[in-house]
Amino acid sequence: MASRRIVARMDGFTLLEIMVALAIFATLAAAVLSASQYVVKQTGGVEERLFAAWLADNQLNELRLQPGVAVGQQQQVVHMDRRDWLLRQHISVASDPRLLQVEIDVSLSGREQTLHRASGWIPARHE
Repeated sequence: MASRRIVARMDGFTLLEIMVALAIFATLAAAVLSASQYVVKQTGGVEERLFAAWLADNQLNELRLQPGVAVGQQQQVVHMDRRDWLLRQHISVASDPRLLQVEIDVSLSGREQTLHRASGWIPARHE
């Protein structure tokens, strides 16, 4: 009789309890997976915008160093980070005749969406 009482107390989990625990675990695992996919997607977007900002700032600084810059529109493709980037620049005369206003739009080549837009002024060098 005493051994039967000990065996009865050592019963394990029922099948229903195990299934409820597995359902809770599966729900939590799905939520973690969904959140991690969202973070990875957002990280890629932030990385693209960061590279686009670097390219726009570099282009603006290169224009500041050039001796003569022509007014007008121009676009060029730049290869960076194993990708091709499209830089579109528009240079116009500013309200101050000593300055030129520069607007640079950066996007990934083949995409219409502008990832970064930079604007600034450079000195108008008259030759």
